[in-house]
Amino acid sequence: MEELRREALSQAIVWMPTFLVALGLLILFLVLSRAAHFGVLRIVERTRAHGPLGELLASIARISLILLGLITALGTLGVNIMGIVAGLGLTGFALGFALKDSISNLLAGVMILLYRPFEVGDRIDVGGLGGRVTHVNLRYTELESESERVLVPNSKMLTDPIRVAKAPPATASSPG
Repeated sequence: MEELRREALSQAIVWMPTFLVALGLLILFLVLSRAAHFGVLRIVERTRAHGPLGELLASIARISLILLGLITALGTLGVNIMGIVAGLGLTGFALGFALKDSISNLLAGVMILLYRPFEVGDRIDVGGLGGRVTHVNLRYTELESESERVLVPNSKMLTDPIRVAKAPPATASSPG
């Protein structure tokens, strides 16, 4: 029993520096992911980009750095990470294929929010649907007409021609 305890202690002494380095790397990547998250949000705020777009980019940066940190820490501990990386690749491919319509709408929403072909308040007609734009998010564009509210998927906005009638500029009431 004493020999088993001595062996465990000697193995702990051998593995302690490696474990501490891996833990340090993981903590470093967690700190970097938090800094990247807030850095991206700050850049988006300065460029006055759309809020949901900034949140999406900040989350992607944060999650990417956390995953990179986990893989790096596991590699430092001696885990064969080739299987993990291959598994992540296959999982990404399968999810991308399964969610292709949602991803298409998401990417189209990013393009619309970046290029701003129309603004909230404009009247647009797209694919036989028309109305005043009341809201644009990453998944769909909300149109409102006299009798109905229509949610148009953003991928349709990139594939179909859009007719845009700009909203009249707001005028200040003159003192009278």
